[in-house]
Amino acid sequence: MTEKKAVKNSKPNFFQRFANGFVNFFKKIGNAFKGMWHELKKVTWPSREKLLNYTAIVVLFMVFMIVVIGLIDLGATQLVKLIMAV
Repeated sequence: MTEKKAVKNSKPNFFQRFANGFVNFFKKIGNAFKGMWHELKKVTWPSREKLLNYTAIVVLFMVFMIVVIGLIDLGATQLVKLIMAV
């Protein structure tokens, strides 16, 4: 009689691989958030006054661009109406 030694299965079955992948997926998501949190601690945030100034500049620029694009659109509309009337 020969004794069979317990041989470790070198390749895990489908369910073990699926479970490991599932766990690793959430570990990777957790590590991404940890890394993001550490990077956000390094950020130099602007002061309240600078933030308000930057916000005002962006809003004024957006209003300016709305006016410019609106005028271009109005001119293009009038040009198309002029061409279609001929």
